[in-house]
Amino acid sequence: MPPRNASEWYEDGLRFECTMCGACCTGPPGYVAFNEAEGRAMAAHLGLDEREFYRRFAHRMTHGKRGWSLNEVETEHGNDCVFLDRESEPGMALCRLHEVRPTQCRTWPWWPENLKTERAWNDAAKRCEGMNRGPMVRVEDIRIQRDRTPA
Repeated sequence: MPPRNASEWYEDGLRFECTMCGACCTGPPGYVAFNEAEGRAMAAHLGLDEREFYRRFAHRMTHGKRGWSLNEVETEHGNDCVFLDRESEPGMALCRLHEVRPTQCRTWPWWPENLKTERAWNDAAKRCEGMNRGPMVRVEDIRIQRDRTPA
């Protein structure tokens, strides 16, 4: 058996099950980064040309970040992603772009900052009810998602 890697305190896996609560899609002002291919896919999914998609739903990131971000909308919950739908299904928060959502969204909660320490994971779990519940996710699958996370 290989020695335990201190940076992977989660070598036995972690539990996660999305509850569609929307907590990962709202909060303080931030960004939802996406690349050009993701922008094209989101525009196509919405039946818009790229120029219209960017004009209506995105902005260039600032403060040391490069590229594009989806817009946010201030709500009673915080700054919701513009595509977070709290109306269609009572008690649920759904992504209107779920099938084509950006990598940043697809890789939650396996972000490096959440996996840095057990404490970091548990702090994030205070905001995300799906963490530490549901099926066990193997460390190999966590690594794949963690390593896909945009910098």
